[in-house]
Amino acid sequence: MTKELELAQNLIDFIYESPTAFHAVETVKNELNANGFKEIKESEKWNLEKGGKYYVTKNGSALTAFVVGNGEMEEYGFKLIGAHTDSPTFRIKPSAEMVSENTYVRLNTEVYGGPILNTWLDRPLSVAGRVALKSENPLCPEIRLVNIKKPILIIPNLAIHMNREVNSGVELNKQKDTLPLLALVNENLEKGNYLLNTVAKELDVKKEDIIDFDLFLYEFEKGSIIGLNDEFISCGRLDDLAMVHAGIKALINSKTTKGTNVMVCFDNEEVGSSTKQGADSQMLANVLERIALSMGKGREDFLRALSKSFIISGDLAHAVHPNSGEKHDPTNRPVINKGPVIKVNANQSYTTDSESCAVYEMVCKRAGVPYQKFVNRSDSRGGSTIGPISSTHLDIRSVDMGTPVLAMHSVREFGGVQDHTYVLKSFEEFYNI
Repeated sequence: MTKELELAQNLIDFIYESPTAFHAVETVKNELNANGFKEIKESEKWNLEKGGKYYVTKNGSALTAFVVGNGEMEEYGFKLIGAHTDSPTFRIKPSAEMVSENTYVRLNTEVYGGPILNTWLDRPLSVAGRVALKSENPLCPEIRLVNIKKPILIIPNLAIHMNREVNSGVELNKQKDTLPLLALVNENLEKGNYLLNTVAKELDVKKEDIIDFDLFLYEFEKGSIIGLNDEFISCGRLDDLAMVHAGIKALINSKTTKGTNVMVCFDNEEVGSSTKQGADSQMLANVLERIALSMGKGREDFLRALSKSFIISGDLAHAVHPNSGEKHDPTNRPVINKGPVIKVNANQSYTTDSESCAVYEMVCKRAGVPYQKFVNRSDSRGGSTIGPISSTHLDIRSVDMGTPVLAMHSVREFGGVQDHTYVLKSFEEFYNI
């Protein structure tokens, strides 16, 4: 197996171990711990050292890892890469169990983010997330992660015989048509607690000790390397765990430099980032300032450091679609396995400008990595990402980029094996400057 295929398979393994943002952070923590990083707490005083490797978490679903540079911070600043841990899915509501036809047990769910709804139908699904348990201190419930590693749910389609227009396009109602089937009513089991009993058994706790939960659906089937020449990745949650994976790998692999290298993994990008652990918060700004304070720097030194800093906002990009080429810009048409994509927008949905674009282009050239550019059709409104949002809290130079994929926000997205290696190389080169 080539190094490119090994890295792609490692990405698929990482994603499979990370069915929710909480699990993604836990998986990243394990990787950092195995490579000499030390966890620090928000509630504790930070005593950092030059060359030290650290990470701090927020809400259990966001994480910032960094290597303190051996130069003076106000002279060399921060080199940051940003990504996000969440992906579109369905969240299970409180009092979720619903019985229909006196037979079927369904779960009441709420759409999280903007998934392509019909891709979730007829697929084996499972449940993962975090659970809050009763504790001695009411202000600090015990928090446990749970992953039911078994296909227990499915959202069944309506047969074409009863829905003759289905192939002409049918809008799915988010409250009616996307509720997953969990089980048949079992007269021997306690009604209304099928899910809670399953979670309690998985955690080996009493059902009564479960106070609340953040539980989400995920596709149970693992991602695959596919294509005649093993050139493609078919996998859910590439957006944006591919960037988390590459950024963390690059931080671990890179050397200590005069500047401070930072990898920030926000949560809740898919729903606007307006949370304490999202890009539209003080989370990153506070971490950077605390690094400066711990190194004996004052407020002016910190602001000087920001002026010398640069952030790569890493989120996936749209490859030109082989069946719908007309949906893309006529001259900027990224394709899979031709390198990372620099994202540009006149209305600043992306932070890229000519200066920041030039920085990332030169990084790619030094790394021997090809690059492409993406711009929306002028008559089409595209999406945005953490770059513009984080810029409202940290006024530092920033470029938006990502690997090109098809079927973004599908339950199973589609990217390139070679592109993931290209992005990792570019990130390593950036950190090593």
